[in-house]
Amino acid sequence: MKTAIVWFKTDLRLEDNEALLKAIAHGDNVLPVYCFDDSEFEITTYGYPKTGSFRAQFLLESLTDLDANLRKIGSGLLILKGRPEEEIPKIAAQYKAQKVFAKREVAYEEKQTEKKVQEALFKMRCELETLSTSTMYHAQDLPFAIKNIPDVFTQFRRKTELDATVRAVFPKPDAISSPEIPVLVLPTLEELGLDYTPIDPRAAIQFKGGETEALARLNHYFYETKNLSVYKETRNGMVGEDYSSKFSAWLALGCISPRTIYDQVKKYEEMYEANESTYWLVFELLWRDFFRFMFKKYQTKFFLYAGIKSDKPNSKSLNEKLLSQWINGATPSDFINANMIELKQTGFMSNRGRQNVASYFCNELNMDWRLGAAYFESQLIDYDACSNWGNWAYLAGVGNDPRKHRYFNIEKQAKDYDKDSVFRDLWLK
Repeated sequence: MKTAIVWFKTDLRLEDNEALLKAIAHGDNVLPVYCFDDSEFEITTYGYPKTGSFRAQFLLESLTDLDANLRKIGSGLLILKGRPEEEIPKIAAQYKAQKVFAKREVAYEEKQTEKKVQEALFKMRCELETLSTSTMYHAQDLPFAIKNIPDVFTQFRRKTELDATVRAVFPKPDAISSPEIPVLVLPTLEELGLDYTPIDPRAAIQFKGGETEALARLNHYFYETKNLSVYKETRNGMVGEDYSSKFSAWLALGCISPRTIYDQVKKYEEMYEANESTYWLVFELLWRDFFRFMFKKYQTKFFLYAGIKSDKPNSKSLNEKLLSQWINGATPSDFINANMIELKQTGFMSNRGRQNVASYFCNELNMDWRLGAAYFESQLIDYDACSNWGNWAYLAGVGNDPRKHRYFNIEKQAKDYDKDSVFRDLWLK
C-alpha cells in the first residue's frame, strides 16, 4: 500500500487543487494534513504578532470547512502543531509515506521552511513534490523567464495577455481513500497565544473562512446580484459589502483559486456580458500574479529597506508616538483615522484606504515603510505576503512603481472618495 501525504498550507480547498489530485493519483492511501507552524504565531522583529486574531479565526473556520468537505468524500484533515520540518517528517515516518505533495512557495520564510522539510524527508527517502497552485497564469506559461519578467506591471500585463493562456481548472475529487483520521481537533486562539476579537458590526463584510463560503460569495457577487458587471465603477467604494468582490481573504488562504474566479468570469461573460468591469476583475487578479512572480524574481529584496531599488528616499526613523497615533486612528487626518479604526476593529480595509494610509505613513510620517507593512501583516484577514509587501514597497517608492515617488493628497482623496463623509461618519462617530 502506497501512502501519499498532501500537506495543505494556503491552498485550503478541494476544487482546482493539483497537489491533492497528484496525491490521489500517486497513493493507494492519501493522508491530508495541516501543520500549525509555531513560527507563524510568534512576535515579529517589528513587535507585532505575525498572525493576529482576525486572521487566525478565519484560518480556524477555513480548516473546519476543509475537514468537513474532505469527510464527505471519505477522508478528513489531520492537524499537526509545531515546526513543519519536524512534524511533517514525523507523520511521514508514522504512516510510512513515500511522497509528500504540497503547494510551492515563493516568499522567503515560507521557502526556507519548504527547504527544511524537503531535506528532512530526503533523509528518510521520502520525496517532497511541490506544485504551483496560487496564480492565475502558471509560471511555465509566461512569455518570459522569471529573471526576465519586466519590473513594470503594464509591460508584464500586455505581453502576458497577448502570449499566455490561463490553464483549465482542476476538478474536485469525487472520493479519497484515506487511513482512519481522528475527529478534527483545532488549537484554540488561546493556545495560539491570541485573544478572541469579535469583528465590529460596522464591518464592510463579516468574513467567514472556508471554500464553501468562498464559492457562496462568488455566486452572490456574480450571479445573485450581477455586481461583477459594475465592478470597475464601484471598486473604489468604502462602505458596504458589494462595492468590491471581497474575494481577497479567501484567495489569501487558497479557499478559492484565482483560476476558479477567472473561469467563472468567462462563464459569466458568456451568459450575460463582457465589459470593462468583467475585464477589470481579471486585471486585478493579474496584479496579484505579478507580485507573486516579482517575489520569485527578487526573493528577499521586498523585505529590505531599499526594496528592489538602489536608493531609498524615505526616512528609516521610528517615532513611537506617531506610530501609535497612526495605528489607533488618532492622527490629524480624519480620513486616515477612519480607515485605521476600520482595520483595527475588523481586520479589513478597502483598497482605496490602504493606498492612502500607506502613502500617509511613508510621506507624512516619514517612517520606515516596513513597520507599516508588518502591522498590516498582523492585522489583515486577507494578508498575503507578496501582495502586502509588494504593495507597500510600491507606495514607499522602492518597489515596482515606474514613477519615482507616488504621493497621495489625502484631503483630495477624501473629497473624491468620501465626499459626503459617509465612511468617516461610520467609523468616527
